[in-house]
Amino acid sequence: MFKVLVGLITGLLFGLGMNISQMVNPYKVLNFLDVTGNWDGSLAFVIGGALLVFLPSYHFLIKPRTHAVNGDEMPTLQQGLTPKLIIGSVIFGLGWGMVGICPGPAVASLLRGESAIYWFMASMLLGYYGSKNVPWPIKR
Repeated sequence: MFKVLVGLITGLLFGLGMNISQMVNPYKVLNFLDVTGNWDGSLAFVIGGALLVFLPSYHFLIKPRTHAVNGDEMPTLQQGLTPKLIIGSVIFGLGWGMVGICPGPAVASLLRGESAIYWFMASMLLGYYGSKNVPWPIKR
């Protein structure tokens, strides 16, 4: 029950932050990414503020821990660049740059009722479950 409560609280805070900062607005994101055209640098302050909170928290609270707040063991990160990581990053970046929607903010904006978000989520889930390199939740 504690894990569910921690997940619910952190998810609500994340979604609230995404909506307040307007990172769920694809046009705001696309204007931020368009550095040669109609650039809107206001999201840089959002990213900077997040880093100001994250960096000290990571080094003093998260990095020394062996278990997460919800009791799960902290995962170990794979070091180095792999072809799968590079290809996945390129695909993610191209998709984000084309439509201005990222998976986290897309989930945070599901209740806004915009049809583009539902199409994005359906495409994202289709791509995830359609990949042969990702373990399926059901047996093939």
